[in-house]
Amino acid sequence: MSSAQEQLQNLQKIGKLKAEPPSQTEFDGLVMSAKRKLPDAENTALSPDSRFILAYDAAHSLALAALRWHGYRSEARYIVLQVLAHTVSFPTAKWRFLDDCHQKRNAALYDGQCFDDEQLIKELIAVTKELQVAVAALGPVGS
Repeated sequence: MSSAQEQLQNLQKIGKLKAEPPSQTEFDGLVMSAKRKLPDAENTALSPDSRFILAYDAAHSLALAALRWHGYRSEARYIVLQVLAHTVSFPTAKWRFLDDCHQKRNAALYDGQCFDDEQLIKELIAVTKELQVAVAALGPVGS
């Protein structure tokens, strides 16, 4: 089986990822963005739609931080989530859950669907917190 780095390189070869030197400043900014959004996502005074989008955006920021830590970028939001198995060894069920949330986010933003599934929001927040721990475990860029 090939390594996570080889998987990322293969995605670069087929044009799904672009190599770009990682930046500690960018990484830190993405992690900080997630840290600011997660508490807001837990605020039940906000609408479920807002809470879902905040939690999803926090997860996406963390996933992008992990990808950037490895020296890659993608123009497709969904790829950033789908490579979590390679960037932070995230379990398949969890990155697929986040990918499903990406589809729900698109339906809410582009199709006007309302979102009020409190259980899903709680699960999204919990998975995002797990992702936050995994991204923090990467350490400083270049380590």
